[in-house]
Amino acid sequence: MRAIGMTTFGGPDVLHEIDHPEPEVGDHEVRVRVAAATVNNGDLLMRRGAVHQLRHAAPWVPGMEAAGVVDAVGAGAAGRFRVGEAVTAHVWPIDPRGGAYGDLTVAHMDRVVHAPHGASIAQAATLPMNGLTAYGALEAAGLREPGTVAVIGAAGAVGGYVVQLAVAAGHRVVADAAATDRELVESLGVHVVVPRGPDVAEAVRAAVGEVDAVVLAAMPTLDAAAIVRHGGAVVSVFGFGDPVQAATARRRRVRLAGVVVDDVAGPAPKLRHLRELAESGGITLRVADEVPAAEAAGVHRRMEQGGVRGRIVLRF
Repeated sequence: MRAIGMTTFGGPDVLHEIDHPEPEVGDHEVRVRVAAATVNNGDLLMRRGAVHQLRHAAPWVPGMEAAGVVDAVGAGAAGRFRVGEAVTAHVWPIDPRGGAYGDLTVAHMDRVVHAPHGASIAQAATLPMNGLTAYGALEAAGLREPGTVAVIGAAGAVGGYVVQLAVAAGHRVVADAAATDRELVESLGVHVVVPRGPDVAEAVRAAVGEVDAVVLAAMPTLDAAAIVRHGGAVVSVFGFGDPVQAATARRRRVRLAGVVVDDVAGPAPKLRHLRELAESGGITLRVADEVPAAEAAGVHRRMEQGGVRGRIVLRF
């Protein structure tokens, strides 16, 4: 089959069209004939050789989200999906069978969901991985009652989902936005918008006081614990490595939590809830652009330049 991958690690130009074996479908898996695959930051890391779990030999095929139609169903997944149904899936590209940048891809049935009604195939592709990441971030925050949540990086794909999921859960949301993104961030349903930049923590404190949780979908080294109440949490989609953050968190008794989409427990019901929210308008499926799959290298260059709002989608 046709796939977009690489035989060596490096810059965007290592990506090229390759002839790749068709993936076999496992017992509890679904094989998808891909029509659309998103480009995520994790794809850039894989292309650079920065994904340490990637242990099989070249070629490597990136891609963590795909949408298309069911091509084959394993015996254990037969009761949930049928050939020909429109679906979207969270894919593990470290699998030797390859990721989402190909004509066919496979995913565990618990990470596949029927495409939202009314969504384009490109929009559907943006739902599973980023949606599960946002879901996991709010779960990691550990808020058992409605509270105040600050979202840093609200204009991005993951940050936007965090905002809308938090609003749907009844939280008061304060979020950052550059002047050019303010209208977009306000459209997500935030209650308070503060200016994006190095003083964002102080701006949040000035606007709403201490918060119950901060979700860092951008600015991973921000010392966010300084604006969180004692016993609250800072959740990062990047992990933590800054000693200043750790010291502040210890002093203020604030919990630091990371979120990895592969580790989000019980993904199937969460994906169904995300689909329902997409169908009802509770979350917005944002496509920044649609590009032929053969132009993946150019998309990676655009991603490295930053400023993308939503997801760029490769079309197969």
